Amino acid sequence: MTQPAPINTQDTASQNTISLDNLSPNRLSQANAFDFLMGTWDVYHRRLSDRLIGSDTWQEFGGHMTARPILGGPDNMGGNMDDNVLDLPDDPHRAISLRTYDPASDKWAIWWLDGRNPHSLDVPVLGQFKGSIGEFYAEDILNNKPIKVRFRWTGTDTPTPRWEQAFSPDNGTTWEVNWTMDFTKNRD
Repeated sequence: MTQPAPINTQDTASQNTISLDNLSPNRLSQANAFDFLMGTWDVYHRRLSDRLIGSDTWQEFGGHMTARPILGGPDNMGGNMDDNVLDLPDDPHRAISLRTYDPASDKWAIWWLDGRNPHSLDVPVLGQFKGSIGEFYAEDILNNKPIKVRFRWTGTDTPTPRWEQAFSPDNGTTWEVNWTMDFTKNRD
């Protein structure tokens, strides 16, 4: 994976102070879009063994995830992260997702860090929710070829949300879903 494009890092006190009073109803909703994910979950993973080569061989495995707010602020306004245990056969490991909300753009950025490569943060996907569906996009490189990446959250208003990842080799004309995660709230 390639390094992410530079992110605007202009920093002022007003940008660092997030107030619920300053957000429109739509932005308040967007700022709280990941509230559904907070807590501990059992996760069922289904992942393509090989990507963008027409493979139909899927790996299926379990896992666990715990999500919590970060960066202070009320109602997850700053962001959130989750700690993932992936029980991948022959290669169990951990990973984290890091999500931050920018009220100026009304968008979320999501990064993935695989514990097997602790110094390599994936390119962030950027996007937002429309209702209970969230879509997030990035440009990346796979096997020395440019691709588009899409994360999609669905069922976020149900007890069993789903996340999926898809890649496009043709600038978004076609998409290959290569990984899904089905979540069930852990009641323990």
